[in-house]
Amino acid sequence: MLTGNATAVAPHAGANGPIRWRVRVTGVVQGVGFRPFVYRIATSRALRGWVLNDADGVLMEVEGDAHALADFATALRSELPPLARVASLQSHCVAPLHDATERFVIRDSERSGSHLAQLPADSHVCDACLGEMADPANRRYRYPFINCTNCGPRFSLIKAIPYDRVNTTMRAFTMCTRCEAEYRDPSNRRYHAQPNACPECGPRVELYDADRMLSAGDDALRAAIDALRTGLTVAVKSVGGFHLVVDARNPDAIARLRDRKRRNSKSFALMMASVETARRWTDCSELEAQWLRSPGRPIVLLRKLDGGGLAENVAPRNPNLGVMLPSAPLHYLLLSDPDLPALVMTSGNVSGFPIAYRNEEALARLFEVSDLVLLNDRDIEIRIDDSVIRCSNHPQLPEPQVSFLRRARGFAPYVIEAGRSMAPVVAYGAELKTTVALTDRERIYVSQHIGDLGNDDTFRSHQTIASHLADLYRVKPTVAACDLHPSFRSTRLASDTHVSRQQVQHHHAHMASCLADNGLNGPAIGVILDGAGYGLDGTIWGGEFFIGDARAVQREGHLRYLSLLGGDKAVHEPVRTALALALESFDGDEGMLASVPALAALGHEARHVYATMWRKGINVTRASSMGRLFDGVAALAGVCSRAEYEAHGPIEFEGLLARDLAMSEPYRYAFDPSADAPVELDYRPLVRQVVSDTAGSVELATISRRFHSTIVLAIASLCDLLRSRHALDTVVLSGGVFLNEFLLVNALVELRRRGFDVHAHRDVPTNDGGIALGQAVVASARITAERRAVI
Repeated sequence: MLTGNATAVAPHAGANGPIRWRVRVTGVVQGVGFRPFVYRIATSRALRGWVLNDADGVLMEVEGDAHALADFATALRSELPPLARVASLQSHCVAPLHDATERFVIRDSERSGSHLAQLPADSHVCDACLGEMADPANRRYRYPFINCTNCGPRFSLIKAIPYDRVNTTMRAFTMCTRCEAEYRDPSNRRYHAQPNACPECGPRVELYDADRMLSAGDDALRAAIDALRTGLTVAVKSVGGFHLVVDARNPDAIARLRDRKRRNSKSFALMMASVETARRWTDCSELEAQWLRSPGRPIVLLRKLDGGGLAENVAPRNPNLGVMLPSAPLHYLLLSDPDLPALVMTSGNVSGFPIAYRNEEALARLFEVSDLVLLNDRDIEIRIDDSVIRCSNHPQLPEPQVSFLRRARGFAPYVIEAGRSMAPVVAYGAELKTTVALTDRERIYVSQHIGDLGNDDTFRSHQTIASHLADLYRVKPTVAACDLHPSFRSTRLASDTHVSRQQVQHHHAHMASCLADNGLNGPAIGVILDGAGYGLDGTIWGGEFFIGDARAVQREGHLRYLSLLGGDKAVHEPVRTALALALESFDGDEGMLASVPALAALGHEARHVYATMWRKGINVTRASSMGRLFDGVAALAGVCSRAEYEAHGPIEFEGLLARDLAMSEPYRYAFDPSADAPVELDYRPLVRQVVSDTAGSVELATISRRFHSTIVLAIASLCDLLRSRHALDTVVLSGGVFLNEFLLVNALVELRRRGFDVHAHRDVPTNDGGIALGQAVVASARITAERRAVI
C-alpha cells in the first residue's frame, strides 16, 4: 500500500500517441523486490523503459499509450510487494523516445542522489520459502538461509546503499550457476534477491562445544535439536545476534540458565512455532496474533493462561509471557521437533554485556552461559535485538493501544517524515535503553535499541551505530544533541565531537518525543513520569507536569520530592525508599517503622541507621521521581525489598492486577490548586493509607489497584488545573512509568472522559528508547527559532 505523502501518477489529459513518464519513488523500496515488481507490471502491459535503484530510492521511465500507463499506475499503487512501503511517488512527462525496439529493463544501480532511500528492515521467512525448505525434492531442503525478494535479512546485513549484494555481508559468497540464473531471471521470485544462496554456494551452520567444532550443516542442526531435547543450553546465531536457547518445558534447564546468567527472577522470552501453539498457553487476541505474524516478528506480551506444560520459572510472578514466532528459517528447523513446542529465546550475552553478534565474540564468551554454540559464517553487519510490543484494549478507548516497549529487529531503522525542514543533528540519547537519532532535511532517522551505556562494549556499539546510520544516509551533522547530565557517557561523547553541542533536559526530550511520535507541534500539557532525569535545577526529576512545545517548556507541577537513602543504592534496595516514605509521611516517627512488616524485617539497627541518614541528610538524594515512588510503595506493601532487575518491584506490583484494568476506590492525594507554579503533588496521604492497609492485612492486589487508581486520578486532576490556567486541552504522556499498562490505559481513558485530547507513544518507546528522538527534535526546533530570530 502507498503510505505517507504518496500520490498517484496519471497521464496528461488529451495526450496523443505514446506518453513517457519519469517516476521517482521513495520509501522502503530497495531490497523488497520493488524493481522486479515494476518490471513485471510494465512488461505485462507492453510498456517500454527502465527502472533502477539510486541513493534516493527507485527511479524509472515508462513509455506507452495512455490506457496502458493508467493501468500501470493502478498496479503500482495497489499491488506492491509485501515488504514495500512508499513514502512519496512523483512523476512528470518527458519526451517519448518513439523507439519500437526499446524494451523495459532493470538497469544497474546508481550511487548519485541525496540518499533519501529508506533501509529495509529484516523480515521473517515467507511461506513460499518455507514450502521449499520442507520439500525433500527441493535443492534448498532444510537449508537454514533460504530467502527471496519477499523475505529474509536486510538491515542487519547492509554495509552501504544502494542495496546491492556487493554492499552487504553476502558479498563474501559467490553465487553458484543455479543461484545466479535465479538472480538474473525476471520471472523468478529470487530475481535480484541480494542474500540469495543455497547449500552449494551459501552460508552454513557449525556446532561447537568449548573445545572444538563438532559438526556442520544439517548434522549440526540435528545435533543442536538433540542437545535441546536433553536439557542443554545452545547459543544460536539468529538474524541480529545470538540467542540463548533452552527447552521451555524443562525447569531444570531453565534454572541452570538463570544461574549462569545471574538472572533469578526476570522473565524469559519464548519462541513458539505458531499462533495456535501460543494459544495453548496464552490468551492471544486476533490483534496480538496479527502482530505475532507481522513481518518484523516482534516479541508480543500475552496474558498467561492457567494450565501446565511450560516451566513455572520461565516467567515467575508475572501474568504475561513474552512470545514471538520464528523469524528465520533456522528457527523453524529448531521447532520442527514435536518434543520442542516452545523454546526459551533470551539474549545471547553474559550478564552486563550486550548481545553477542560476531562469531569470535560468541566463542570467546558464551560458553560461560551455554553448553554449545550454533553459529554460521554469514556475518552480521550491525547488532540488533528483538523488538517488543504490547497490545492493550479498553471498552472506552476508540482503538487498541499498541505500544513498542523496544523497537529493534524488523522495525528499525525507523524513519519519520517531519513535514518541515530540519537542521542536520545527531542525538546521542540517554544512558539507559539508548538509541541514536539523526535529522536531515524533512526526515528523522531513529536507530534500533542499543542498550545501556555503562558497559564498554555497548558504548562502542553506540558509536558504531551512530556512524553507520550517518554514513548510510550521508548525514553530516552540524549539531550534537545530548542530555544535561554531566556524567553521562553520551554527554561526553557529544562534547568530543567537532560540532556544536545542544544539551536537552531529559523530560523535555520525553515530551518532544511524544509530540513528534504523534505528528504534533504543541503547545501541550506534558505528563512525564519516569525513574530519574537531571533537572534544570540540578536535582533529580521524574514526576513532571510541563507546559510547552519542542522548543521550550515550563515546569508547572511535580511530585513532592522524596528521599533516596544512599542515592543509587535505593534503586537496588527499594526498601530504603519505603522507609524514607514512611518517615516523610509520619512526621519522622521512627517508632512506627516496626509496625510495617517489610520495614520490621530490616531489624532495629538497620532501621535506625537509615532513619538517621534521612533525618540528617547524610548521603541522601532528593528526587521528584514517580518511578521511585512506585518502588517505595511496592516495597512498603511487601512486594519487593531488593530489586534484581530494573523496575522489579513495580512490575510485580502491577502484576498482581493480572491485566485487569478496572479502577477502584483511590487513596487520598493532595495538591494546592491556588499555589504558584510549580504545584506540588503530595504523596503523603497515599502512603499513610498504604501503611494502614498493610497493617490491616488488606490483600496485596487491592492495595495495588487502589494505588494505581490514585495515580491515574492525580494525573487527571493536575491536568484539569493546568487546563484552567493555560487554556490547553492537548496532553502528551511519556516516560518509563507509562510502560505500566494499567496506568497508561486508564490515564488515556480518564483524560478523554474529562475532554482532553490525549496522546501516548505509538511507534517509539515511551521509555528512554525515545529520548534520542526528543533530543533531535528539540535541538532542531531551537536552531530554527534562532535562525528566524536573526532574520
